[in-house]
Amino acid sequence: MLWENWQKETAPKALDSTATSTKNDISNINAPIIPTINKQAVIQQDAKKADGALVDGAQINVTTDLVHAVIDADGGDIRSLSILHYQDPVDVKRHLHIFEQTSNHTYVAQSGLVGTNLPNHKSIFSFAANNYALAENQNKLVVPMSWVDEETGIQVTKEYIFYRDSYKIDLTYHLTNTGKLSIPLQAYFQLLRDGKIPDGESKMVHTFTGPAIYTEASKFTKLDFHKMDKGDQTYPKTANDGWVAMVQHHFVSAWLPNNGAKREFYAEALGNGLYRAGVILPEGELKPGSSTSFTVPLYAGPQIQKTLTALAPGLDYVVDYGWLTPISGPIFWALQKIHGVVGNWGWSIVILTMFIKLMFFPLSAKSYQSMAQMRGLAPKLQRLKETFGDDRQKLHQAMMDLYKTEKVNPLGGCLPVVVQIPVFISLYWALLGSVEMRQAPFIGWIHDLSAPDPFYVLPIIMGLTMILQTRLNPTPPDPMQAKVMMIMPVAFSIFFFFFPAGLVLYWVVNNILSISQQWFITRKHEAAQAGNAKR
Repeated sequence: MLWENWQKETAPKALDSTATSTKNDISNINAPIIPTINKQAVIQQDAKKADGALVDGAQINVTTDLVHAVIDADGGDIRSLSILHYQDPVDVKRHLHIFEQTSNHTYVAQSGLVGTNLPNHKSIFSFAANNYALAENQNKLVVPMSWVDEETGIQVTKEYIFYRDSYKIDLTYHLTNTGKLSIPLQAYFQLLRDGKIPDGESKMVHTFTGPAIYTEASKFTKLDFHKMDKGDQTYPKTANDGWVAMVQHHFVSAWLPNNGAKREFYAEALGNGLYRAGVILPEGELKPGSSTSFTVPLYAGPQIQKTLTALAPGLDYVVDYGWLTPISGPIFWALQKIHGVVGNWGWSIVILTMFIKLMFFPLSAKSYQSMAQMRGLAPKLQRLKETFGDDRQKLHQAMMDLYKTEKVNPLGGCLPVVVQIPVFISLYWALLGSVEMRQAPFIGWIHDLSAPDPFYVLPIIMGLTMILQTRLNPTPPDPMQAKVMMIMPVAFSIFFFFFPAGLVLYWVVNNILSISQQWFITRKHEAAQAGNAKR
């Protein structure tokens, strides 16, 4: 935790927009994209939008059973997308927004065609209605908008298709060429976002926010905003498969083109704290008198793993468990299975923690047996300390001789614990990264396992359990170590005030089970020692 926060505090600040002006107008969010697939292609310019600000046009409001979207006629962008089944973490009366354009936050989905006299994310589209709503008897909702260039005879219909019970939105382009010239087609699909972490996210818990690119060759590549500022972020530039996304805690947006066609990925800092990541797709040639259509899906919603897995290869990687994914994945699978039986995520955490503690009981038993032995040696170690005083060299030598005589390994209590650490850290990340915990109630006052305990009951209980554990452990011979061990429960309790309740619940259950196991083994060892002493 300290390392992650130190990195964030000491990371380079975002470059000012003047520092990125060397990219010419590509640093502007309304600037042309000049892909390497066809360096001669240029998106038409619009001088009145050269300041880099998003321009508001007429808007379309779209409502389905899961989302409410706002599409702007200026560029046909999705400027707002709220998730109706999730609350904003700061204002619970407001729906959570994935896409949003406000004075404090910019996050939109954009698309367009590359080439002269073709519509891009700066072009003005027209539409027939301002409001669309998914009716009860409908399974999909089509929202069309049109653009025409009378000079070249190019007619374009940009069509968003929303589906019932789905966060996937299909974007379809229909093009007709009534002119006399053949038009080479390339389409781009990008996500524009500022570098701010989502509102309500705890600074004590580090989660990734930023772009990500996936290809079969390079797999999942996260892009760091600070590296993008410096222009030294590496990622796959071209591939015949893959997708581009913007990731944040529990939610993701991603353009998901079909595999097979060559594509180019791009990601860059635009200045003023804005970043974009996208993909460019070749769509053949539009000959005179012909028509063509192509579709690219957009997913914008929660990181529900089974949904992501079904949508595109590798999309489930956005639920990022880091290098412990091979362990965290099966742990979350087990958690889901338990939830399918008990129907409550809080009790599922309790039961899963019990199963894991039971599985590691043999290792824990060895650890606690070693601690019990060390606890029994405490009086002898204290006498050695009194005998040798400040002569630390002789004291350490005498302690080593005592360990050999008593056949006690001072590290015996640590090594079994070290083996278990990856599993429990994996469980930590599985709970932290699972959107299923969001707004999931447990008991009484806990209505959201992904939010901190509102009355700090669980962190206080966790602190008390840590104090009990400290008293069960052998007292360190070094006074400074002993003081540190006494301070740790208080420090951890303060940290856990800001942790999600689901994580604190896991630690509380783990501590209670550990105390029970340690107390039982310690008493058993002491009874055996007492029996040997009588003989």
